[in-house]
Amino acid sequence: MTDVAETNQVKVNGNEEYGTPHADGDTHSTANTVHQRLRANSSIMQLKKILVANRGEIPIRIFRTAHELSLQTVAVFSYEDRLSMHRQKADEAYVIGKRGQYTPVAAYLAGDEIIKIAKQHDVNMIHPGYGFLSENYEFAKKVEEAGLIWIGPSPQVINDLGDKVSARRLAQKCDVPCVPGTPGPVEKFEEVKSFTDEYGFPIIIKAAFGGGGRGMRVVWKQEELKDAFERATSEAKSAFGNGTVFVERFLYRPKHIEVQLLGDNHGNVVHLYERDCSVQRRHQKVVELAPAKDLPQETRDNILNDAVKLAKSVNYRNAGTAEFLVDQQNRYYFIEINPRIQVEHTITEEITGIDIVAAQIQIAAGASLQQLGLTQDRISTRGFAIQCRITTEDPSQQFKPDTGKIEVYRSAGGNGVRLDGGNGFAGAIITPHYDSMLVKCTCHGSTYEIVRRKMLRALVEFRIRGVKTNIPFLASLLTHPTFIDGTCWTTFIDDTPELFTLIGSQNRAQKLLAYLGDLAVNGSQIKGQIGESKFKGDIIMPVLTDHETGKPIDISEPCKEGWRKIITEQGPEAFAKAVRANKGTLIMDTTWRDAHQSLLATRVRTVDLCNIAKETSYALSNAWALENWGGATFDVAMRFLYEDPWDRLRKMRKLVPNIPFQMLLRGANGVAYSSLPDNAIYHFCDQAKKAGMDIFRVFDALNDVDQLEVGVKAVLKAGGVCEGTVCYSGDMLNPKKKYNLEYYLNVVDKIVNMGAHILGIKDMAGVLKPRAATMLVGSIRKKYPDLPIHVHTHDSAGTGVASMVACAQAGADGVDAATDSLSGMTSQPSIGAIVASLEGSEQDPGLDPHHLRALDTYWAQVRLLYSPFEAGLTGPDPEVYEHEIPGGQLTNLIFQASQQGLGAQWAQTKKAYEQANDLLGDIVKVTPTSKVVGDLAQFMVSNNLTYQETLDKADQLDFPSSVLEFFEGLMGQPYGGFPEPLRSKALRNRRKMDKRPGLYLEKMDFDAIRTKLREQYGGCSETDVASYAMYPKVFEDYKTFTQKFGDLSVLPTKFFLNKPEVGEEFNVELEKGKVLILKLLAIGPLSEQTGQREVFYEMNGEVRQVAVDDKHAGVENKSRPKADASDSTQVGAPMSGVVVEVRVKDGGEVSKGDPIAVLSAMKMEMVISAPHSGKIGSLGVKEGDSVDSQDLVCKIVK
Repeated sequence: MTDVAETNQVKVNGNEEYGTPHADGDTHSTANTVHQRLRANSSIMQLKKILVANRGEIPIRIFRTAHELSLQTVAVFSYEDRLSMHRQKADEAYVIGKRGQYTPVAAYLAGDEIIKIAKQHDVNMIHPGYGFLSENYEFAKKVEEAGLIWIGPSPQVINDLGDKVSARRLAQKCDVPCVPGTPGPVEKFEEVKSFTDEYGFPIIIKAAFGGGGRGMRVVWKQEELKDAFERATSEAKSAFGNGTVFVERFLYRPKHIEVQLLGDNHGNVVHLYERDCSVQRRHQKVVELAPAKDLPQETRDNILNDAVKLAKSVNYRNAGTAEFLVDQQNRYYFIEINPRIQVEHTITEEITGIDIVAAQIQIAAGASLQQLGLTQDRISTRGFAIQCRITTEDPSQQFKPDTGKIEVYRSAGGNGVRLDGGNGFAGAIITPHYDSMLVKCTCHGSTYEIVRRKMLRALVEFRIRGVKTNIPFLASLLTHPTFIDGTCWTTFIDDTPELFTLIGSQNRAQKLLAYLGDLAVNGSQIKGQIGESKFKGDIIMPVLTDHETGKPIDISEPCKEGWRKIITEQGPEAFAKAVRANKGTLIMDTTWRDAHQSLLATRVRTVDLCNIAKETSYALSNAWALENWGGATFDVAMRFLYEDPWDRLRKMRKLVPNIPFQMLLRGANGVAYSSLPDNAIYHFCDQAKKAGMDIFRVFDALNDVDQLEVGVKAVLKAGGVCEGTVCYSGDMLNPKKKYNLEYYLNVVDKIVNMGAHILGIKDMAGVLKPRAATMLVGSIRKKYPDLPIHVHTHDSAGTGVASMVACAQAGADGVDAATDSLSGMTSQPSIGAIVASLEGSEQDPGLDPHHLRALDTYWAQVRLLYSPFEAGLTGPDPEVYEHEIPGGQLTNLIFQASQQGLGAQWAQTKKAYEQANDLLGDIVKVTPTSKVVGDLAQFMVSNNLTYQETLDKADQLDFPSSVLEFFEGLMGQPYGGFPEPLRSKALRNRRKMDKRPGLYLEKMDFDAIRTKLREQYGGCSETDVASYAMYPKVFEDYKTFTQKFGDLSVLPTKFFLNKPEVGEEFNVELEKGKVLILKLLAIGPLSEQTGQREVFYEMNGEVRQVAVDDKHAGVENKSRPKADASDSTQVGAPMSGVVVEVRVKDGGEVSKGDPIAVLSAMKMEMVISAPHSGKIGSLGVKEGDSVDSQDLVCKIVK
């Protein structure tokens, strides 16, 4: 290896002091600085200072070598670059001109100003780097005229070679092959047309002055020629100040080979072998390789010899590059000589061991190649090197440059990795003014495959956050078979669209910090949360004891024994028979779904289910099932918890392989709130079964058997255990109720005929009294002795345990219960109480009470953790027999009422619920029909409507969307029909369905959904498709949230819901073996300019910061005018909520009944329609606005 920095240097003694300006412009003596002591006894041929007329990484690269050569270094910078790294790496740095005198780019083109700075500060040499003024003949000439040393070819050679046309003439003179092209520069279209008439297409138009792909166009046919010529000349003039171009024949898929040259002042020229620069995008190099991997030796030798021949013919001095194209027949053609150092010179340095910049400086100082030990016979290559240019460009957006602040910067390193960086550091501001390159990563290895793998490793090591980078694209490129083979061509990137199938960095840590920062500044934004958790300590995990041995049960692996084994080994029918043959009454535990839905607004997160999963697999190994999925948990997981419900299901299944899982399926609705096309239900059930679901409790909110049958058939086709379910509504013992024993037995007959494996009885409101339970279950058992019966209830009235015991004694095979700490009231009855009630009897469930109590110690702590979602219920409510509000809905209804300002009118709301139910025809109240009744009740209270007023004004009222959808028939056909004339008056001109809605709906286009999701999110799974089919908007909002904050399911609930304390350390396990250790350090002051605060965290010992919008800053309490009820021109908001859509504009015409806006409050949407025809005026709302009831929306002038 030849180290030219240490070869043949002329040493002089001296200890001169140099004035070194600080950033503030002051100077001080540097005689005793480390740098000065290093240089005190050595100076290159008595030269002392070098200025680099450039920015970014290349000045830093040059400064490093200059320091090794004992030179003082001077940087110049634009005002916009005042914080850039190259300024700090120099001994001295000076701004170019005054602030505002030059544009950011023009500053580095201000040659006279740069020379002036050099003269003022005793500079001896100027190095231009690459780009900017590096190929500017006038600048080089002025440098030399100023008595300074120009590090580069002579101005005359730059002038001769900088013009591509002149370079072609030179090649022809030296008998070096050239691509057929115009003999000189062309300015007129007619000259280009003349060339294509002779040589044909394709051709390439190039700017005669400059490079970098600008002013360059490939033209394939005559029709494109004129436009391409005009665009190329315009671009060239804009970029280089000269619109002259030349034209040559375009070669199909050639390789781009360039030769590194060095010449001295004595006519000597050597080559440093070649580089393969074929991997380009739009003629700009992306990845470079040295030496070329698949170039035949004869072609290589000829190219190297011709390159040297060309350089010698012009008496070339200093560094330069001769560039060639090699076609697929290995014929080569000269393109041009670049009279400067190249970006990719680093790979040549790595394979030859020669410091090219050191050679440049010393040659400029007068050294000969021989003095530097750089004769051709002493230059050889060793191994391979690859360079990747890491830029702040987004490959997924056509390499659009990204700007902003680099929040995290962690670089690669290690054996064979070299980094040449510029502004790549944490805190750097990436502006749109300059080239987007952050750092050049160069790797060296003994073979091509070794260096390719080394580069991949280095790219993976980088962590750059805050701006997009091209690293995912580079990784895709380096793993493509063509690159692995080393056979790329110049248009390889443009010809290979699969390169843009990117696997980007997940950026998990920084996204997580963004959420935690927002939490620290703004508090929890989880809807429904009031205050913080009552319990913030570490949860104490229960220990299950084997009562025979007295030793703890080993839960390192989940239990394998349980009822699910029958399903997996023998199938659904065998499971149903085994359940029926079982002597005891089995228990289904609802803790993982309906219990927390009923008491804690469905807010329990996946992590808190999984934490107790293995213990549960043992304690409940003899349970019928765990009800843990579907129903409201599906959309709430995405909507409020920002979790993937499918991910939850898969995680639970892995941890509990032995207990059957049961989900709630809303018949033809799937897990949505209204009917969907049949194929969507079939697709969903198939995906659920594959993801680990076993038993599907299928119901229809109206007991509409046509709707119910869709879900039943879908489950049977998917291979699941189908529990066809009849919904229980009202008091069957009340002779005034239409839902009597005969009604229920009729529905059961139809469910049995559908082929369901199990019969479910779903008492959503908890109104199944013990005597009614005995009568209903006993009657079904008598009629169907072999049919497994499973009963679900809520303990709203406090009679749940008695009712479930009655069911068991009447012949039910399974009943539902919840862990003691999450039981009672609107939840299910206590599992401990039911087990105790049946213990020792023929109906004994076969569960260990000690194990149940051990599990419950966990849930008692978890309930306190979720205390912000408690509904404030204090005991049973026998009034449920009057209002019949389902348990799962009751807590949500209380919360919705408070959100809409109706909290103080809760008693009135319950009474209105009874009236709303009567108005709707006394319907079965299960999600989503229970929501219809609830929405109508709140609508009546909000608008002070009585039962009779609602009937009388029905043709004028803007009913909630759910009510209108019910009347349309979108939820099915109610028993006894729709109430008239209310239905017709409310619907006005809307459609009426007399059959199940699925028959009116077109099949769902899953291919279109897959295409949409792939385009929008870069990929999708089949379960993503199912989620989108159920809830398109919710899924999109969830994806938008997770793109910003990442996967929050890994975050402990304590820190998901509550602000962390300053100085508090906590851990987050991103995945197995990857743990973040986090600590909140400080919250910065509010920036009045941005409304943001900087939040500082320590992450794994490294300080990181995130900028957070302070949502409390500058908030004005703006009150809206109220609509005057006596003025018919004024339209008011019918309830409190958020405006999600505005469908009119000021001055627009509307007809009576036309929609004006859509209002949303929690899950209830309402269309505000025009009460009469007219012109819109005084429109006072926009999308996203919050409004209170009766706030003025607009006026409609007749």
